[in-house]
Amino acid sequence: MADFFSDEYFMKQALIQAKEAFDKGEVPIGAVVVCNNSIVAKAHNLTESLNDVTAHAEMLAITSAENNLGAKYLPSCTLYVTVEPCVMCAGASYWAQIGKIVYGASDNKRGYTQAGNNLLHPKTKVVTGILAEECNKLIKDFFYSLRK
Repeated sequence: MADFFSDEYFMKQALIQAKEAFDKGEVPIGAVVVCNNSIVAKAHNLTESLNDVTAHAEMLAITSAENNLGAKYLPSCTLYVTVEPCVMCAGASYWAQIGKIVYGASDNKRGYTQAGNNLLHPKTKVVTGILAEECNKLIKDFFYSLRK
């Protein structure tokens, strides 16, 4: 079991969100925002349910965190997300001034790193590969189930 307050612990919470998305027929990506070792927001993709291409887990989690904290900037927060953020979500994290982003699986097709690392706020720290195997498996299982 992951240590409480570790990157692994919070990524497991993001994975719980991703599994909720999977169960709803959404692309299984989950996100949580953590401040001072406390989850202040959690979300999963809702693009199909809301018929909204911007309803990514990260976008929903950032908005929820800002509302819950009463602040539009989140420099002391960490965004945990199961898959590398896309360009749109990286841009949202830039404007929110997220202090740290931790993601599990890389996205070699739509991840923000395909467009360059300068999409994030200059002070944002990035940690990659946390529970990458579990995050990758969930995505692969989802798309496999669609092809069946």
